[in-house]
Amino acid sequence: MKNNVVLIGMPGVGKSTSGVILAKVLNFDFLDSDLVIQKKTGKRLKDIISGEGIDGFNAVENQINREIQCENTVIATGGSVVYGKEAMEHFQKIGTIVYLKISYESLDERLGDLDERGVVHKKGQTLQDIYEERTALYEKYADVTVELDGKTVAETVDAVLAALQQ
Repeated sequence: MKNNVVLIGMPGVGKSTSGVILAKVLNFDFLDSDLVIQKKTGKRLKDIISGEGIDGFNAVENQINREIQCENTVIATGGSVVYGKEAMEHFQKIGTIVYLKISYESLDERLGDLDERGVVHKKGQTLQDIYEERTALYEKYADVTVELDGKTVAETVDAVLAALQQ
């Protein structure tokens, strides 16, 4: 295992929630890349999106994520991180990328309103559109995929640990 674990996946799958617990179990630090973006820019994510637009936000997200330097850390990324090629190549170098995969049906139940959740999406884009577009990218970058349907947070953490040991 490279010495960081990078969690990717759709918004609402539990990257931050399970990431914190995973970090405790591994005796690692925990880093939420969305919080790093907010700290470095001094703005909330939705304010960056409304000010810079989606492409502008993606550029900021890509830039900040590709500069993250850490060791022995579980990194929970934003769901749109996979649009940043340089960020993802950086994460491939510094960690094992774990895709927390969920079915569209389960995701739809969990997420609710895209705007309220702050899900980055173009005007008129549905959750189904985003799901299909991002799934291909998550699969492209993942070293390991963990299926989440029907799993509790504890079961998710156990499944990630098992996958990392293979």
